[in-house]
Amino acid sequence: MIQPDKTTNTNWTLLFLCWLLVSVSATISIFFSSVLEYEPCVLCWYQRIFLFPLIFIFAMGLFPVFDKSVIRYALPLTIAGGLIALYHTLLYAGIIPANIQPCSQGVSCTEKYIELFGFVSIPMMSFFAFSTLVTLLIILKRRTSK
Repeated sequence: MIQPDKTTNTNWTLLFLCWLLVSVSATISIFFSSVLEYEPCVLCWYQRIFLFPLIFIFAMGLFPVFDKSVIRYALPLTIAGGLIALYHTLLYAGIIPANIQPCSQGVSCTEKYIELFGFVSIPMMSFFAFSTLVTLLIILKRRTSK
């Protein structure tokens, strides 16, 4: 039986952290909408579109052994989701004017459901998650391109 080297183990661990973060983020997202009954806005739905497939993409890259090609598929999704989350966070904070909001019908994109510690909103949590994923994937890309 071939033993994976230390680099492969570290890469697998980094990818597992990505999968874990995506799984927790998706679970929290579903909890907010299904259990707490917070209706998602348009931008929340777009972020979910980029988030949910990552659960399966990362899982496919983990088993049976680490597969570096997963980075090629996951990085564009995380960057796109992160950009939408950044836009949503800026909109929520009032930095982007209200007259260019995409949420003209239905739930407002600036609806205040939760603010942890007085300032951490749901859009900001999403932005932090996507930013962490992008960072981990860039680290993985650099580690595997050597």
